[in-house]
Amino acid sequence: MPGSIRQRRDRGPDAWELRVFVGRDSEGRSKQKSTLFRGTKRAAERELARLVVHQDDNPVVVPDDEARGWGPATTINDAIAGWKENDWDDLSPATVRRYEDTWRLYIKETIGKRKIASLNPYDVEKYFRKMKNDGVGRETVRYVRSVMHRACRLARKWSGNQLHNPITDTELPQWGLEHAPTPVRAPTVGELRALLDAAADLDPRYAVALRVVAATGVRRGEACALRWDDIDFEDGVLTIDEGVVPGNGGAVVKAPKTRASIRKLAVGEGTIDALRSLRRVQEELAADCEVELPADAFVFSADPGGELPPYPDTLSRAFLTARKAAGLPEDLHLHSLRHFQATALDSVVAERQKQARLGWATVHMARHYTDVIAVEDRRAAEHVEGLLG
Repeated sequence: MPGSIRQRRDRGPDAWELRVFVGRDSEGRSKQKSTLFRGTKRAAERELARLVVHQDDNPVVVPDDEARGWGPATTINDAIAGWKENDWDDLSPATVRRYEDTWRLYIKETIGKRKIASLNPYDVEKYFRKMKNDGVGRETVRYVRSVMHRACRLARKWSGNQLHNPITDTELPQWGLEHAPTPVRAPTVGELRALLDAAADLDPRYAVALRVVAATGVRRGEACALRWDDIDFEDGVLTIDEGVVPGNGGAVVKAPKTRASIRKLAVGEGTIDALRSLRRVQEELAADCEVELPADAFVFSADPGGELPPYPDTLSRAFLTARKAAGLPEDLHLHSLRHFQATALDSVVAERQKQARLGWATVHMARHYTDVIAVEDRRAAEHVEGLLG
């Protein structure tokens, strides 16, 4: 068969894996080239047909699996490439993009070309020192080290322990306090109210989205994934069971990493009223465009039918726009609203309930994922609602 297609729901609602037969190796084993396509099934089928024709017109030589080898000639780039082929398909698009950017920007054209067998901890630490002297931040250097460490550890395993891991015993340079990142802080009640007032002059979707984040402490990806059928308007409850992450083809909806992230949250009457108002706005937009607004439409979607979730970065930009309009300090970020929730609840509910409300995995067993909204969670919602005004 020259090609095949299968839907990859784990990579998004319109993701398709296209496989094209490229030949057989010296052992007679079939070799295929795969690619991820985003679009309708019909468009994916057309793209598969194009790839098959292209392959027929441009045959490639299929190398043996053994040709790569894992030994003295293996470079760090080889190790990362092998890791990518063997494991990255199972990672979230955001993680893959961060790995690829780190590899491309800080490793590929420099230390990545070095043979692993030729490196020792001194060489690697010298490279980290150079990165610091070039102005690269502490967290970036730390991330570069973690990527290289993982790749070299895999290369050691694949080589049957012929290769060593030169990253294992390395230490990072020291950064002074002046180089430490500015910690995220919770806004004061006054700052938060000023922010929400400023957001009211923006697109109503983002104004309500920021209020929901402040009222519940949900992560930005969880807010972007909120659907209309996740909202119980009668009881004032939101169901959080999905997240949106940035992907190469746009926003990608995915299941949460831990069960603790799947939760039901009580919200106050003011936030429910804001969501009702937004629902009317979205219904009017859908009617003007002569499309349906289905029950599972995304609440904060810019699409008239609510089919596409908002890109997470748009919510961050909306926060920055509102922050500037309100004249608030630059040390406030979208994530500050999650800190506000945690800080505001310190004296109101037990630590366990606060962690459950914020979706921290440490309280998974304590919460048991019941559908009943705890009395403490309702008290938490009412307390935060009073602060929002």
